[in-house]
Amino acid sequence: MLEGIDLQPLWITLQVAFYTTVLLIVLGTPLALWLARVQGMKKAVFEAMVALPLVLPPTVLGFYLLVTIGPGGPIGELWASFGFAPLTFSMAGLVIGSFLYSLPFAIQPLMHGFEQLGSRPNEVAATLGAGPIDRFFSVMLPLTRRHYLVAATLAFAHTVGEFGVILMIGGNIPGVTQVASIAIYDHVDALEYTQAHVLSAIMLVMSLVVLTIVYGVNRRMEVKIG
Repeated sequence: MLEGIDLQPLWITLQVAFYTTVLLIVLGTPLALWLARVQGMKKAVFEAMVALPLVLPPTVLGFYLLVTIGPGGPIGELWASFGFAPLTFSMAGLVIGSFLYSLPFAIQPLMHGFEQLGSRPNEVAATLGAGPIDRFFSVMLPLTRRHYLVAATLAFAHTVGEFGVILMIGGNIPGVTQVASIAIYDHVDALEYTQAHVLSAIMLVMSLVVLTIVYGVNRRMEVKIG
């Protein structure tokens, strides 16, 4: 059944999703922690900015990213001045676009986790002599691990299914920027339904398995906590 089916778009999709998820968790943690602590209009403004990709059409975000990180854009020109390859139509460009488009799916669960945790556990650990890094890894991270699991899963799953932003920034270059969602579209457009069925079925099963594992682990955590 897989004979003659190009599975490289799936591999590119998984790479983009993995890199994006790691960056979102690492870079999103301080942002989510800050949003959980800040109050007033400042919090509302930054929350709205983070949530913007939820309502903004992917092509709009993709367009502004294209003119910003493209060869003629401010970031693109600065990047090129250091001698680096263009960000557009590359793996790096796909990760940048996916990072911004999946930002709310990682930030919001983490922010809610930090808000529910409150400042009390952190303050108690500080009185016992724990430093900031020690407090985070010994206190905050274990107590918010369920939220990290949700954030990573949502970010990964959302990136796997991305189409518009990736198409605007990366185009459709086989073996370079052609992800599974774009490959499926190409197969359908060419009336190659067998290839489209195979890729779609693989993504469907993969997504179902990942979500089942996550919900199962999350349920076990709830039982242990309860």
